[in-house]
Amino acid sequence: MVIYHERSLRKPSGGRIKAYRKKKQYYIGSNPTLPRIEEKPKYKVVKTYGGNAKVRTMAEQFITVFDSKDKKSKKVKMINIVDNKANKLYVRRNILTKGAVVETELGKVIVTTRPAQSGSVQGKLLQ
Repeated sequence: MVIYHERSLRKPSGGRIKAYRKKKQYYIGSNPTLPRIEEKPKYKVVKTYGGNAKVRTMAEQFITVFDSKDKKSKKVKMINIVDNKANKLYVRRNILTKGAVVETELGKVIVTTRPAQSGSVQGKLLQ
C-alpha cells in the first residue's frame, strides 16, 4: 500500500471531493524505519527532496552519551530498552526512538536524537 500525505478525496459522509490538481511527488511518504538494538550495525541511505541524502539507522549497538556532570561525551554499549513513551510495544521489540530510556554500561540514558532520521544515536545520562 502506498503512503500518501495529502488529504483524502472523500468527505466524512462518504461523498467525493473534487480534485483541484494532480497528485504531486512531494506528497509521497515512506514506511516507518524502526531502528533496533543489535550487534551488527546497519544503515540505509535514502534519497530525499532536492536530491539530498538521509542516513537512516536500521540497527545500532552503541550510543554516544553526554554526562552533564563531567561535561563530556562517551561512546557506550547499549544493553536493552527500559521504557519508551512513544509505544509500549517498542520496549519488547528493542526499537529505538527519541525519548526512549536505554540501559547502558553507565546507567540509564534517554535518547535525544531521532535515530531513524539522523543516522546516529545520542543520549543524555539520567541521574
